[in-house]
Amino acid sequence: MKKILFLFITASLIFGCAESPKDKLAFRKAIQHELSKGTIHQYFVKDINGNKFDFFDLKGKKIMIVNTASKCGLTPQYKLLEEVYEKYKDSGFVVVGFPANNFLWQEPGTDQEISAFCKQNYGVTFPMMSKVSVKGKNMHEVYKFLTRKSKNGFKDSKVSWNFQKYLIDEKGKLVNVISPKTLPNDKVIIDWITKK
Repeated sequence: MKKILFLFITASLIFGCAESPKDKLAFRKAIQHELSKGTIHQYFVKDINGNKFDFFDLKGKKIMIVNTASKCGLTPQYKLLEEVYEKYKDSGFVVVGFPANNFLWQEPGTDQEISAFCKQNYGVTFPMMSKVSVKGKNMHEVYKFLTRKSKNGFKDSKVSWNFQKYLIDEKGKLVNVISPKTLPNDKVIIDWITKK
């Protein structure tokens, strides 16, 4: 409680001194991220086109985060991910793909090559991020959050293969880890998406 009070007092002082609306917006975002610790909403990443992608902007939506690969036996799951996204995106649901080359070098392409592959072969329109590492010493911060109970408050896990799915609730909390072989349109996932 003291930390929140300190942040709001500091915000009041800085907002009064900020030179422009842009400065005020940047500071407001910083405060929001600080208050979002322990949730996916504290993170921002680079998308596949090199733009900033802020998970805070997904507050209030259910999120499925998936590590993807273009040369995997599970790659056809892209089609199902897109179908589920298209069906439920207007109901507060989003898929976020993270290409990763951690399993038998099954995602060797550049971001541009991955993007073209996804659009041409599967018509992917859900948000795709820049290629990351989902395990090991170079593990991306988002995946540290997803795999460590000390960060997510839910459970420890390992990314076992391409297309592992992490389900995040509207408050940004991790609520389930789904096996790579479980299809994106599995009843467990659809029931979670549609549950009010």
